[in-house]
Amino acid sequence: MADLTTDFLGIKSPNPFWLASAPPTDKEYNVRRAYEAGWGGVVWKTLGMEGPPVVNVNGPRYGVIHGADRRVLGLNNIELITDRDLQTNLDEITRVKADYPDRALIVSIMVPCEEQAWKDILPLVEATGADGIELNFGCPHGMSERGMGAAVGQVPEYIEMVTRWCKQYYSKPVIVKLTPNITDVRLPAAAARRGGADAVSLINTINSVISVNLDTMSPEPSIDGKGSHGGYCGPAVKPIALSMVSEIARAPATAGLPISGIGGVTTWRDAAEFITLGCGNVQVCTAAMTYGFKVVQEMISGLSEWMDEKGHTSIQDFMGAAVPNTTDWQYLNLNYVAKASINQDDCISCGRCFAACEDTSHQAIAMSDDRTFSVIEEECVACNLCVEVCPIEDCITMVPMDAGSTDPRTGKVVEKDYANWTMHPNNPAATAAE
Repeated sequence: MADLTTDFLGIKSPNPFWLASAPPTDKEYNVRRAYEAGWGGVVWKTLGMEGPPVVNVNGPRYGVIHGADRRVLGLNNIELITDRDLQTNLDEITRVKADYPDRALIVSIMVPCEEQAWKDILPLVEATGADGIELNFGCPHGMSERGMGAAVGQVPEYIEMVTRWCKQYYSKPVIVKLTPNITDVRLPAAAARRGGADAVSLINTINSVISVNLDTMSPEPSIDGKGSHGGYCGPAVKPIALSMVSEIARAPATAGLPISGIGGVTTWRDAAEFITLGCGNVQVCTAAMTYGFKVVQEMISGLSEWMDEKGHTSIQDFMGAAVPNTTDWQYLNLNYVAKASINQDDCISCGRCFAACEDTSHQAIAMSDDRTFSVIEEECVACNLCVEVCPIEDCITMVPMDAGSTDPRTGKVVEKDYANWTMHPNNPAATAAE
């Protein structure tokens, strides 16, 4: 039986599924329900400093991109950090942690980029007994316009400075939450490490305008006829998150830095993918907001069954397993050749593969008078588009070709060393071929 227990920075939880800092973790009632549903950990919604309360909009806060079946593909929000007073949150965190000592509880914090502000709030948070803190350097809207959130996360020097303050005034693990709204995520991650961060978490939401209402001519969600940019999350951002996680996992300046993966985790498979790229756990928000807290039970059972099938007894068995196979384009094997193959028994003659290839690719699929579709091998460059547009799973597959088989580029036997075709001078395969 697979053991899903995780030990992230010395913080143990019964499974790698944590709720991200967001509306689902805004109060004691929600967090207790989350723990009872099976979540291994929770990052409490971002706390601010004492003083005038944060005021959220009293109109629509969310906008959604739907799939054809109304499935939520992406979600945009314009909500700010907690609008509940600091002491109320601290009291609730204290009670919850005392009642659920076996579950991870991390407190997200965002205060002005001033040493005294951090020095004031950190002892208050530490007194709650929470397991650690997460520095919110990622929020792209509202708070960033006040010099916090992504406004800090986009400046590596600020990240390093604030992280040092937190390590000075707080004794438990410090996780730095990174913004994706930056050209190279490796730079803020390296800054966090220099500042002494115990881990990074990513990605926070992506700056976005979800849509425009063509009747009122205002961005949505619309507040009294006006709209604003917000933070984009959900399944649609997962590829961006995976890429950024992989960059941090394999960069020399950040390799080995613990990572909490965030961004579109909806199923156990999503979680497994993040873990193979080096994440010690994953954080979830949109899936919980879409399906409720009990969605974690499907994640737990699915991951456990897959681990049993693969013979993995713990998360550590496959954590980071995909990192060595993640590389720069220049190091890809240009000698590898594949071609498309259509299973005629499964084909429903819809013609989508033909239309896509004929109009937008390499004219490598032929259509007969009776609508039988076949691959023109000498024209196929293995772009994979036909596989992706085919509505029948595994009807079209890519078949690798061994040396000695027909080369689809030339019609000749595969012997030529294609590695030296690359124009990149740093390709080691090209150097070897020369």
